[in-house]
Amino acid sequence: MAVQIPKDKWILYRHTRDFNLLCEYANLLKAFSKTSISEDDKLALTLKARELGIFKERNTGFPLDSISHYINQLANYMFGYKDGKTKRFIFSPLGNLYLKYCKDTAKAPKIFLTMMWRFQYPHPHAGTSDLCNIHPFRLIFKLLTDKRLNHLLYAYEVAYYVMFYMNISRTSYEELVHKLLALRRMSDTDIERLFKNDRHALVNCIYEWDYYVSKFFEQAGILERTDGQTICKLQQGITNTYRKVTRSWVCIPENLVLFVQKLEKAFPFDEPIINLIDPNTLKIDATKELYNFYPELLLEELGETDPQKKAALELPNLIKKYAQNPDNKTAYLFEDILTDGFNMFYNVDARKIGGAGQTDIECVFLKPQNPKKFAVDAKSTSMKLTGINTSRLKEHRRKMGGDYTIVITSRYIPAAKRDIADSRNVILLANTFAEYLYNCIEYDEREIDYEEFDRIITSHFGNDVSEEISNLTISKFSIPKR
Repeated sequence: MAVQIPKDKWILYRHTRDFNLLCEYANLLKAFSKTSISEDDKLALTLKARELGIFKERNTGFPLDSISHYINQLANYMFGYKDGKTKRFIFSPLGNLYLKYCKDTAKAPKIFLTMMWRFQYPHPHAGTSDLCNIHPFRLIFKLLTDKRLNHLLYAYEVAYYVMFYMNISRTSYEELVHKLLALRRMSDTDIERLFKNDRHALVNCIYEWDYYVSKFFEQAGILERTDGQTICKLQQGITNTYRKVTRSWVCIPENLVLFVQKLEKAFPFDEPIINLIDPNTLKIDATKELYNFYPELLLEELGETDPQKKAALELPNLIKKYAQNPDNKTAYLFEDILTDGFNMFYNVDARKIGGAGQTDIECVFLKPQNPKKFAVDAKSTSMKLTGINTSRLKEHRRKMGGDYTIVITSRYIPAAKRDIADSRNVILLANTFAEYLYNCIEYDEREIDYEEFDRIITSHFGNDVSEEISNLTISKFSIPKR
């Protein structure tokens, strides 16, 4: 039964197993630091945490390691991502939603479970090998729904087999189930022999899952955990510390069983992961795609059924989806959804035009005493945008009396940016535009003002304005509205 233990494994974050404390730090980060994670702001955040009684330093002074670990753990567990360039922490849609309902014992676990459903390896803020391509917690919950396993998993099973799966398919899933069933039939003596044969590889697995993550998830309300008898103890390295290998087990809380089934049907355990090192996509854009997960089935589960709000919340997702023009079938849909997007600005009238010799979308910025027309050119593409015909865009503007053109696309090659140099055109990435609109919706900004967009565009003609718009998003929505 002994097997060769692989070298690579999941690395589960283990700074704290106190889920409620982590949520306190999340609220603190939003409320008191403007989500800044600079060294100065980390110090201020640490002082505030001490004042509130949630941080007690072990040493004199104020070391920043602890607050850094909490921020890393928030990023790891999908509350948001760290933008190293701006030194900001950007809360994800689900992270924001969780903090909104964190005191609701019925809704909060479903939101956090959905956050974990998006979790993947590779991960922007986790140390697991990039060779790993798996949704680890989807696999855990898939196993927990398997009646052959009696809808439960033992700690030693997760540590010995599950945490070494670098990828998964329907076939390898079946193989895993049979391995677990065989392991389950073994005696404590045989299991002890297996673990001690590979002590160095397995001691961290049992410690990370049984002592940290399973207890963390139990407190979050997404797992039920039962302490089981100790099988043996494993020495941690050359220290005098020993970790218990136990028959503790976990199962899905009864109130989440049906919701897990819905998630599995919509987003199966073997769904491809988001490629964070795609040569055709900037890592920050792939990171945004990973964190901007906001499935409609969760909104329905929570009773968020306001049709107007649901449509508005779906808009950013559709902009990102149609921009990539899968199977070359969504070009016209991209124009439609961008028209809706610009009409979200209370002082913009947008109308889809299209057709030969015309701009895709004609817009009027209803600036008091001085209305201004501008054009939007929707460039959906499954690959990269390779070129921009500025003469054609200029002719389109002439026909409509437009002042400038915004070219919106999902990605482009450097030559496309050079095409618009010294012209009255700008590029805006669809992902960045969608992120801005999402935050406006999330923070219930009813009067979305185009003035700041216009200011950025008119001062950056001939350039990509995505970074400036992203900075605008961060500056406007880094402090939660009260």
